[in-house]
Amino acid sequence: MEIKRSGSQPSGKGPAEYFTGTVRIDPIINAPDPARVAGASVTFEPGARTAWHTHPLGQTLIVTAGFGWAQREGGPIEDIRPGDVIWFSPGEKHWHGATPTTAMTHIAIQEKLNGSPVDWLEHVRDEQYRK
Repeated sequence: MEIKRSGSQPSGKGPAEYFTGTVRIDPIINAPDPARVAGASVTFEPGARTAWHTHPLGQTLIVTAGFGWAQREGGPIEDIRPGDVIWFSPGEKHWHGATPTTAMTHIAIQEKLNGSPVDWLEHVRDEQYRK
């Protein structure tokens, strides 16, 4: 058994390579091999969002605070609120983040395949985001 005490894992800044705007990532789950699960609490300041990306084994988001948006490729931008649970299928291209005026926090849970839980793609352009 291992207990990670509250405050024992430092917050990180979402790298500009994968995020637009100010994003804070707080680790929750980083299970050692042979387990594959990984998870974090991610807070997006207003206007912040992920780049387009996919997950080899899918991803679950649990919105815990604020108001945000999520979109899969070819679909409409969907409103997401606290209590909403979003599932992205393996390989489904998508993005998620805050709205232009409100912050949003979610817990992101995904599994690693060959050591990686995500495949990052291009940034979401402003005209795509503000549609």
